[in-house]
Amino acid sequence: MEHTIHQGRNVKRFREMLGIKQEALAFDLGEDWNQKKISMLEQKDVVEESLLRKISEVLNIPVEAFQNFDEQSAISIIANTITNHDNGSVVNHNPVFHPVEQLIKLHEEKIALYERMLKEKEEMMERLERLIGK
Repeated sequence: MEHTIHQGRNVKRFREMLGIKQEALAFDLGEDWNQKKISMLEQKDVVEESLLRKISEVLNIPVEAFQNFDEQSAISIIANTITNHDNGSVVNHNPVFHPVEQLIKLHEEKIALYERMLKEKEEMMERLERLIGK
């Protein structure tokens, strides 16, 4: 059995974990977007990479999370991703902010996302156990 990643479902999963409604994501993506288009996008197996990059910027989630997310790889993607491949925020010779404080903030955001993902997985396991028990 071949394992495939459903990118649209991953967009939906991360959007919901962040507590963002389809309408809000549509607004952030621009005038061409509305709730119905987001709903259709979330049903697609494969999402165009340029669109994934835009969604990645809006949700502040690495593109790789949408492309590679499954239960086994989710933790490692988030744990190993400090920035959105924007090394400028790591090596900034004229920082406006304190770099260490920014890294701490990024780690805290990643930890919060990790905790939400674990909670979602636990809820999914509970639902599965209830279904199996019936």
